[in-house]
Amino acid sequence: MLRIRRAHPEDSAAIWSILEPVIRAGETYALDRAMPRTAALAYWVGGDKETFVAEGEDGALLGTYYLRANQSGGGSHVANCGYMTASTATGRGIARAMCNHSLDRARQRGFRAMQFNFVVSSNTRAVALWQSCGFAIVGRLPLAFAHPTLGMGDALVMHQAL
Repeated sequence: MLRIRRAHPEDSAAIWSILEPVIRAGETYALDRAMPRTAALAYWVGGDKETFVAEGEDGALLGTYYLRANQSGGGSHVANCGYMTASTATGRGIARAMCNHSLDRARQRGFRAMQFNFVVSSNTRAVALWQSCGFAIVGRLPLAFAHPTLGMGDALVMHQAL
């Protein structure tokens, strides 16, 4: 049974254990691959975000996501999220569960839409997952992402009305 709950300060080490390999790989997020722990945690659990964790039956954290307003002012009705799954939990439906949870939470908070600003196009599993969750590709940013092994690639903007 998977439980999704708000992150607590004591989750920091477990969240970092999920974030670090993804950041170091540099394949799916436009973050500095050398980003230190403190900066990564400040980014992920910053004051402008509501951060959640996905917890397995044994209490181990299997994934994490944040929810925030995509923009301020006139764009504050559009939500934005970031998701990361523990490498040991890939392919087990954790990202889908977190996405569904985030869509419900965004609706509860009164957001009218959700937008992903920068989905790396070579991350085909994520693109397919987001599409299966109701997101449409509404924009393509040509050669916007420098993949460490594939070279320059596109990033996608994905959107869903809520």
